[in-house]
Amino acid sequence: MWLERMKTGLRGFRDDLRGVVAVESIIVLPLLFWALLAMYAFFDAYRQAGLNIKAAYTIGDLLSRETNYVTDDYLDTTHQLFDLMTRSQSNSKLRVTVVKWNESDQRYQRDWSKTRGGIPELTNTDVKNLAEKLPDMPDGERVIVVETWARYAPPFKVGIDEQDLYNFVFTRPRFAPQLVWKDGI
Repeated sequence: MWLERMKTGLRGFRDDLRGVVAVESIIVLPLLFWALLAMYAFFDAYRQAGLNIKAAYTIGDLLSRETNYVTDDYLDTTHQLFDLMTRSQSNSKLRVTVVKWNESDQRYQRDWSKTRGGIPELTNTDVKNLAEKLPDMPDGERVIVVETWARYAPPFKVGIDEQDLYNFVFTRPRFAPQLVWKDGI
C-alpha cells in the first residue's frame, strides 16, 4: 500500500511541469552567456590578427616604394605607424631586413637589418635559417623582409591565451633596385 502511494507520488512529481522553465533557464543561461563571451573573444582575436597582418603588408609596401635612404627617424616613424594601425596597447616590435640572393654561393645574404622594440637584428646565419620562408630569386635580386610582433590579450578568459601575434612579410623593391640604410641622418 505504501509502495502504491509512493509510485503515485513519483508519477505526479514526474508529470508536474510547473517550474520547468525556471530550472532550464538556470542551467542554460550561464552556458549561453559563456558562449556569447567566447564568440566575442574569438572574433576579437581574428580581428586583431587581421589588423596586424594588414599593417605588416602596409609597412612592406611603404618600404618597397621608397627611393631615398631609410634612416633611424624613418624607421621610428614606421614603428609608430604600425602601433597606430594595430591599436597596439603594449610594446610592439618591428624588424626590417634587406636580403639578397647570391647565385654563386647559393645562399641568401643580409644587406642590412634594423629593429625597433628590443629584438636583435638578423645576422647572415639567421637569414640562412629563414631560407625556406624566402622566395626563389634571380642572382642579385633583393627583397625587403618585414617582421612584426604585437602582444594580444583577450578581453575574457575563454580559452585564448595572451600571445604575441607574429607576421613575416617580404616585398620586392619597386622603384629602386634596393632599399638603402643610412646612419646618422
